[in-house]
Amino acid sequence: MTESAKKSVAGMKEIPKSAYKFMSLFYHFFVRKTIIFRMSSIILLGIKHCGKTTQGKLLSKHFGCPFFDTDDEITALTGKSPRQIYSEQGKEAFLAAEKNACENLVKKLSSKESVIATGGGICNNSDALEALHKIGKFVFLNADEKTAANRIVWEIKYDSDGSMKNLPAYIANKNPKNVAEVRAIFHDFYEERQKIYKKLCDVEVKLEHSATKQENMEKILNSL
Repeated sequence: MTESAKKSVAGMKEIPKSAYKFMSLFYHFFVRKTIIFRMSSIILLGIKHCGKTTQGKLLSKHFGCPFFDTDDEITALTGKSPRQIYSEQGKEAFLAAEKNACENLVKKLSSKESVIATGGGICNNSDALEALHKIGKFVFLNADEKTAANRIVWEIKYDSDGSMKNLPAYIANKNPKNVAEVRAIFHDFYEERQKIYKKLCDVEVKLEHSATKQENMEKILNSL
């Protein structure tokens, strides 16, 4: 080590602990955010119930930027939920509504950074993806199958005749008779979607079921 380097190291050792603390806080709240988020939005991808909305709101608060959900944008523009559009008007009408919602978001945001949670089926809507990718990075939230399936099962409602409702369209269309069939249908769907998301994303983050929401957010931040 050169003499000048030795002096530099010695000088660093003399910095008070309070200064180290200040430098650490400065890095966390300013430098880190600027490096990660400069001129780019975070666009969350993943299967339904993987945690996109939860993590999106946490990230939005962390960065001090707006949070948007493409499903909410669809409803705001059409007056109907994505599920209503899909069931009443069909797949093509839903894809068109999703594309319009994403393009509208891009125009609204312009050069502003934001966090955007997308619908679980956006991986099959190339026009919507193309619009969003212009303004940010695709982050795939990879939740384990059991967790995602459990969340779907918890939302099931039953009619008086025992038939199930409030299921995602791709499951409802196969007319499952019981929870076991719901899980079987979801398994095939999950495996297929995993492959697609992995190809689409810029970043993949494996979310841990046993971790807290805050801990999973830290995993996302560390991956950016």
